[in-house]
Parts: sequence; C-alpha cells; structure tokens
Amino acid sequence: MASVIENMSNELAKMVELAGPAVVRVEGRRRMPASGIVWSKDGLIVTAHHVLERDDRLRVGVGGEEKADAQLVGRDPSTDLAVLKTDQKGLVPADWVELEALKVGHLVLALGRPGRTVQATLGIVSALGKNWRTPAGGMVDRYLQTDVVMYPGFSGGALVNVEGKVLGLNTSAHGGVSLTIPTSTVRRVAEALLTDGKVRRGYLGVGVQPVRLPEALLEELGQETGLILVSVEPGSPADKGGLTLGDTLLSLNGSPLRRLDELLDLLSHELVDREVALRILRAGETREMKVTIGERT
Repeated sequence: MASVIENMSNELAKMVELAGPAVVRVEGRRRMPASGIVWSKDGLIVTAHHVLERDDRLRVGVGGEEKADAQLVGRDPSTDLAVLKTDQKGLVPADWVELEALKVGHLVLALGRPGRTVQATLGIVSALGKNWRTPAGGMVDRYLQTDVVMYPGFSGGALVNVEGKVLGLNTSAHGGVSLTIPTSTVRRVAEALLTDGKVRRGYLGVGVQPVRLPEALLEELGQETGLILVSVEPGSPADKGGLTLGDTLLSLNGSPLRRLDELLDLLSHELVDREVALRILRAGETREMKVTIGERT
C-alpha cells in the first residue's frame, strides 16, 4: 500500500515539474498577484481578465525574485481571458491539450504562482458538459468544473492532466465555482485578441423574449417559438433596418431563432458590417427584411 501511495505522490510531483515552468505570476492589481500561463516562447502570456485591475504597470514573475514588465495585448471580459506580452527571454510555453480524452472523475492538478514558487492543489473533474454561455455573454466551448481548491491568486493558472499537459485556464469569476476555460476557447480568444485587441461580436440592438408562434406558422416553419422584440435601441442596426416593437424574429440567414442563445450565437464577428436576411412576423404576416449587423462595443 505504501508503494502505491509513494508512486502516486511521485507522479503528482512529476506533473508539477512538467507544467510548472509555464505558470507565471501576474501583477496587475493592488492585492495579491494572480497567475498566468505562457502561451508562446516569444513572450505571450494568457491570464484571467478579472485579475487585471489596470491596463498598465503590469509585471510578470518568472521565478523567484525575477520580474519583467508586460503590456496588455487585449482582454475579453465575457470569457474572462486576457493576453499579455513581455520581452522576457527563456519562457517555457505550456503543452496545451484538448479535452477529448477527459472524463468526469479524472484526477487533475490546479497550478498557480501568486508567490515566488509554483503552488498546486489536487482534485477531480466533477462536471464536463457541452458549450455554455457565461453570464457576461461569452461562449465557452466546453463546461469544465473541478473540485480543486482555488486559493487566492490561482485564477489565471493552469489545470493540468496526469501527463503534465495543460487542459485550460482556471478562473473563479463565473459563479464562484472552480471552472476551467478549455484550451480550444483560450486559443480562439487569444487569436482574436492578437488580431484585433478584442473579440468582435455582432450587434443588433434589440431586447427579445421567446413567444409561442401561431399554430399555422408552427406547422409551416417547424419551430414552436420565435423572439418577440420588447425593445429596439434608437439608432441601432435593428432600428435602421426598420424593425419595430412587437415584431417577432423567426430566422437569421435561414437559421431559426427560437431562443436568445441562438440569436447571440449567430451574431458572431463574421457578421459585423454585413447585411443579413431576417425573417420576421409582423401583424400576422411573415416578411423578409435586410439588416446590416453592427459591432458590439
């Protein structure tokens, strides 16, 4: 029995040795520093948006007393991700991995470096689901919750599998539980921030709520609900396109609109400044309308 525990203990220490060098300290707020993960050897670092209380005077700690200045490349509050750039040499990028092989019950380590050295906590994957939308409206590719203890300063750090590979970035910003933004989402957001400094999202300028469609239309469209407009912002793309209160959105470019999530999913960066075809229900009749999607600021 002792040998089993000793072997497991040694394997856990090996996980930290493999992934630990890629975890850095991030100083961007008045209280305790947080953590970050080296994205590339040329000085890019990903961290959590909420641990950066300022856009300047940022520093990263790469071990011991050693610190380096960092600049903010961009941030995305909706997914709680940010990218920093430092000129520090010799950084060790994390070995990122997707979640395909991960299952509920698998052992994982959460790594952080709010101090001089890497810290670790052990836990299991407690929930693993499909994509989900954060309270701030950001789309996360997979729901990954663990029971690891998120000590102060662990946000922005790494979730590591038994091979010492990074599954994603840990954050305590979404509902107060230990959640991990998976590799696929980190990559998508990081690439957008590197390109534009922000994640571009489409903007229509309406308030909606689901409403049941008339029976005749239900049979014609094959969908039970649409999205009735309860508000239209003055000067918004919807207003300029002729949409009014009481209109019911049925589809956008042929894709059905039954729930708010479906509308938000369709308003991606690809549609910004593009004209789209909206099918609506107005005064009992269906109409086709053209609206040019704006960009959410």
